Amino acid sequence: MGIRLTGRRLLLAGILLLAAFAAAHAGQRARARPSGAARSTVRAAARRSVPGNDWTRFGYDAQRSGVGPADTGITAANVRSLRLRTVHLDGTVDAAPVELHAVTVRGRRHDVIILTTTYGRTIALDAGTGGRLWEYTPPGIGGYSGSYEVTTATPVIDPDRRYVYAPSPDGLIHKLAIATGREVRAGHWPVRITFLPSREKITAALNVSGSSVVATTGGYLGDAPPYQGHLVMIDRASGRITHVFNTLCSNRPNLIGAPSSCPVSDSAIVSRAGAVIEPGSGRILIATGNAPFNGSTDWGDSVLELSRDGGRLLGHWTPTDQAELNDTDTDLGSSSPALLPGGLAVQGGKDGILHLIDVNRLEGTGRSAGSRLGGELQDLAGPGSAQVFTQPVVWTRGARTSVFVADTGGTAAYVLGGDRRLHRAWSTGTAGTSPVLAGGLLYVFDPDGGRLDVYDPVTGRLRASLPAAPGHWNSPIVAGGRVILPVGSYLTHATSGTLELYHLPGR
Repeated sequence: MGIRLTGRRLLLAGILLLAAFAAAHAGQRARARPSGAARSTVRAAARRSVPGNDWTRFGYDAQRSGVGPADTGITAANVRSLRLRTVHLDGTVDAAPVELHAVTVRGRRHDVIILTTTYGRTIALDAGTGGRLWEYTPPGIGGYSGSYEVTTATPVIDPDRRYVYAPSPDGLIHKLAIATGREVRAGHWPVRITFLPSREKITAALNVSGSSVVATTGGYLGDAPPYQGHLVMIDRASGRITHVFNTLCSNRPNLIGAPSSCPVSDSAIVSRAGAVIEPGSGRILIATGNAPFNGSTDWGDSVLELSRDGGRLLGHWTPTDQAELNDTDTDLGSSSPALLPGGLAVQGGKDGILHLIDVNRLEGTGRSAGSRLGGELQDLAGPGSAQVFTQPVVWTRGARTSVFVADTGGTAAYVLGGDRRLHRAWSTGTAGTSPVLAGGLLYVFDPDGGRLDVYDPVTGRLRASLPAAPGHWNSPIVAGGRVILPVGSYLTHATSGTLELYHLPGR
């Protein structure tokens, strides 16, 4: 016999059935969407799976190889999943950022991005949120903010991770505490590296070598005289200037107090990388812009090798067309030497030519430098046969060494052959600023096209093209699941700017 339900019992059964269905559905939703605590655990696990990295200077290391961490958490498989966070800044950063992983700022641990704006504000940001941790404003900013007087130098972090050294357009290098942003004003800090900052611009990235901060000066657009390129060695502890090399009037061993007192002008150190430190020997390589050359005291349009203390010229390479480069404002030193294995280096310039030279056989090596010109191993066209204002990447993997160069006309990869010559491996017609290679990917910012391109460095295959605002000399760094790229141009004289922060989910 079947069971018959009355109306009341039927209603009760329906309610129970709906309740059971709702409970089952809620259980499914709970399994599909973890609780807040569970989601936090997932995010924490994701963060733990991405290694933290330091990126303490332009080009990643003292030799400016441009090759960063082998593992950044970003791969060819997930690069397209990067999310963009836009951070507004109190100034334009026409340079590269630096970063420290898990450092204490104001009593709490952070991954910290540090940037210096064109008017000398140095800003520390939380890499995970973009929030400002501190901001240093140079005391003299009111005298030049909004003017042509700027800096485009990337700061450098002290090896002890406690201080950052940063420039300001009034010719000073500042030592700032990373924990607070406060300036060290003890000993000789801050340090003046030019007595005519309205003509001598702190253009190139700072570097650290041994106990010294290495700083250089260039000139301004238009080359208004008088100015000279200087390399200045600063004791990190005391701020005392230990050595100076003047690229004009090099017989004068101190910072030239009045640039007009030197009878010749220019010879700027204007490249993005500035001073390059040779591994092992600690010798210093710089390249100079247009100026006279005489092989004794004036070193325009030359690659110069200096002693590790920066006080003595060891040798030079100067192209045979130096006089023409000087006459036509075609600076050789728009880029810095890029070091390859075997004592080789690549030097780009505004002539669009890449010059392969042997650093071990520079003019003057083993004897006093003289006036001999030429002697390069190879000259070859740059990616777009355009002016090279960028720093190449040099990547050695096993027996294979690749050089990646970007200019205003293209991006290309070259491979160093057994014949000690460079051979083009692949190229694109897409412009770029100074590239970087990290986590097995090549990152190139196209400042005109408004995008950050990510390539397979071996094949040249485009893995991703990330949207970005336009820029000028800005270049990215890659660390801890993030790509950090300032945008904008110093030529606008803007007092505000933007940082593009691409990050993996949860980073």
